Amino acid sequence: MRFLCLHGKGTSASIFQSQTASFRARLNKSFSFDFVDGFLPSPAAAGIDLFYPPPYYSFWNTFAIPDVRKAHAWLRDLLARDGPYDGVMCFSQGCSLIASFCLYHQAETPDEPLPFKIAIFICGGAPMQALEDLGIEISQEARDVDNKSARALAEQASTDAILKSGLDRWQNNHGALSSPEGRLDPSNVFGLDFTKMPLHLRIKIPTVHVYGNKDPRCPASLQLSHFSDPRLTKTYDHGGGHEVPRNAEVSEKIAQLVEWSAVAARVA
Repeated sequence: MRFLCLHGKGTSASIFQSQTASFRARLNKSFSFDFVDGFLPSPAAAGIDLFYPPPYYSFWNTFAIPDVRKAHAWLRDLLARDGPYDGVMCFSQGCSLIASFCLYHQAETPDEPLPFKIAIFICGGAPMQALEDLGIEISQEARDVDNKSARALAEQASTDAILKSGLDRWQNNHGALSSPEGRLDPSNVFGLDFTKMPLHLRIKIPTVHVYGNKDPRCPASLQLSHFSDPRLTKTYDHGGGHEVPRNAEVSEKIAQLVEWSAVAARVA
């Protein structure tokens, strides 16, 4: 199984390769991973320059729809040039790129298959601006949660927070997030009503959603998971923040989920 791997904003392919090394080492050689830099030079993500040297890249600098669609065009060209890929694996902004790409694909070309069969989302989310552009109703609650969580991430991921508090900087301010399966009341997933969501706006390939209950952006991860077909998705709370923990327990579980996705894609 060959995976295209897309990093978070203000990082790079080599950084994402390092972040995922622990769980990838537990997979057999039938899995391969192609890590690609974003096409835009970028300042470092909050706190990332403490651990990794430049250069840093992103897929967009604003959530303006023309910028998001430009990233989609870049992705299509990459898939055509370097594919085929069996799956995609992504973190943070990389997830936003893949999630929005999938949703626009479902809206605009619903009868055509996606150009990959699996998506592994780590600390992901779908841009509110893209959802609104697709005609999805965005409540004030959803906007408030999105804005508040983005500000909290910038604060908790900052260099000052890292130096002052280390891993203790990640705080769960979301209360009881979900059931063990990552499902919430579909009529109110942090302000999004999935009972009113058009059925064609579903990601219809096997997906894995890895999130941390201490990640300020956890609500976005859980919202994204509800765009996936519940029969073809798995969720996993790694217990941390906006990161990929590398301890043995988490690494083993993520590796198992990647293996599950491969089996599910063969069956689907």
